[in-house]
Amino acid sequence: MAITIRKLAAATALLALSLSAHTQSTTGTLDKIKSSGRVVLGVREASPPMAYALGANEKYIGYHVELCERVLKEIAPNAKLEYMAVTAQNTLPLVQNGTLDIGCGPTTNNLARQQQVAFALTTYVSEVRMATKVDSGITSVAQLAGRTVVASTGTTAVQLLRKQNVQINTVMGKDHNESFLLLESGRADAFVLDDNLLAGIIATSKNPGAYRIVGEVLGSEPIALLFRKDDPAFKAAVDGVLQRLMQSGEMEKIYSKWFMSPIPPRNTSLNLAMSASLKQLMAAPNDKPLESYLK
Repeated sequence: MAITIRKLAAATALLALSLSAHTQSTTGTLDKIKSSGRVVLGVREASPPMAYALGANEKYIGYHVELCERVLKEIAPNAKLEYMAVTAQNTLPLVQNGTLDIGCGPTTNNLARQQQVAFALTTYVSEVRMATKVDSGITSVAQLAGRTVVASTGTTAVQLLRKQNVQINTVMGKDHNESFLLLESGRADAFVLDDNLLAGIIATSKNPGAYRIVGEVLGSEPIALLFRKDDPAFKAAVDGVLQRLMQSGEMEKIYSKWFMSPIPPRNTSLNLAMSASLKQLMAAPNDKPLESYLK
């Protein structure tokens, strides 16, 4: 009897999931937000300055969090904003199944991910490099031969590392905090990630002066907000707000706030000036995937 009940419960759960997926496919995100009165933002806990948690109250802040808030307050001014901590690994599935209405973490727009979700206009172009300890003597990828390099699970840094013609021992951190801890503790010789995230993690570490970002640029990647596929009305609404922020010069001010000015919790500045690629995107916005940057 117990087995039968468990089977019935499992079948009921599968039916509920199926109905939920059907509802998601037939109801636009804007309608969903309007009917529920709330919008769920997927945020990261440890990706400064893009998205991170601040203090015991877990207030989420950062460049992409602020952009998400600005967008949503314009297209859904009466909706309650609810924040859900996510990782690089689970963001796309949670957007796909409707748990998240919009992903505000730093996610690379590429063709493979476009099969699962849709991306807004590009709002950052990252350069993938590596962080090392100042006293390590490592300044180039070639010097990583035979050494241990850490990358965060779910990031594109791993694929970029594998393209290097160097024998490297790769270990994976479950998130950026754990990856940096492996570098900090000496269990890894380098940490490979987007330059903006590396700068943010170093700036908020116990001893920022002990680390530096070095080496060749392994790749440039377009970073964007993301949401459900096949919802052109929501994409048009999000892109419309982002384009107005770019054209008015407001996005450049938001960028300066998070990349060129002191930021919490240590009130240190990343001093990462806006790249030529991002300036060009501000003038001529697009949502081209990573593959277009590789041509």
